[in-house]
Amino acid sequence: MNAMIDLPVSASESSVIETPAPSSPLIEVRNLGKRFGELEVLRGVDLDIERSEVVCIIGPSGSGKSTLLRCLAALETYDAGEVRIEGELLGYGEKNGRRVRASQGEINRVRRNIGMVFQQFNLWPHMTALENVMEALLRVRRLPRADAKRRANAMLDTVGLAHKGDVYPAKLSGGQQQRVAIARALAMEPHIMLFDEPTSALDPELVGEVLQVMKQLARDGMTMAVVTHEMGFAAQVADKVMFIDQGRIAVQGKPREVFHDAGEPRLRQFLQNYFDRNAFWSRGGEGETA
Repeated sequence: MNAMIDLPVSASESSVIETPAPSSPLIEVRNLGKRFGELEVLRGVDLDIERSEVVCIIGPSGSGKSTLLRCLAALETYDAGEVRIEGELLGYGEKNGRRVRASQGEINRVRRNIGMVFQQFNLWPHMTALENVMEALLRVRRLPRADAKRRANAMLDTVGLAHKGDVYPAKLSGGQQQRVAIARALAMEPHIMLFDEPTSALDPELVGEVLQVMKQLARDGMTMAVVTHEMGFAAQVADKVMFIDQGRIAVQGKPREVFHDAGEPRLRQFLQNYFDRNAFWSRGGEGETA
């Protein structure tokens, strides 16, 4: 079986009128390196993310996908190279000709326009859905309560949960909790959204509702970087797909180039394993997968 995916062409490859983008990418990554002790997790990663672009990052577990995303959000320090957010160096500054770690206040200033959604929902259990979305608006943005409530309600409406504002997380499904987490991130008016396998903790029947919200964000022009194992989503929505293996970007290109013309052997193997696994479950878990 050929390791190719036959799915609809992404929106970026259809005939749409595009507005001219500013010359510099929203995120620029150059020669990024990261170690955990002796383990080299990221090796010389170069990446540009343009405004309104959707980049999907795929690859095997342990390849460095989530670490890359955490470096973009300054949740992990990086050891080599640089990350620039809207032209500003993230995480470091210069003193006496040497690179030094930036203060936490400076890091927060540079990453202020980044929103992130994680595998786990991380909602406050003692707060309602509305209160969870309001919290950062009150504490970080210091909005008046009435303004924070109005914006939080609008964001819950954006993710289809306007009717769940008074409900506590324990009474929400996993898909609904993740949509609240997306609303919470959107409420801060980010310029880019980072998604770290946002559907991996969900029951299969709940995945679709989260992906629909993300597809709508893409249609609305939100810049997004998404670590995902949802190949159909990547094929349909991404402007660019990156395959990471052993800490390096092994392949990157438009969805059609990556999924239909997978010439790199490791990528072909990865896609083959993905299709074999899904074919196995589509048969009800019966029969050979080899």
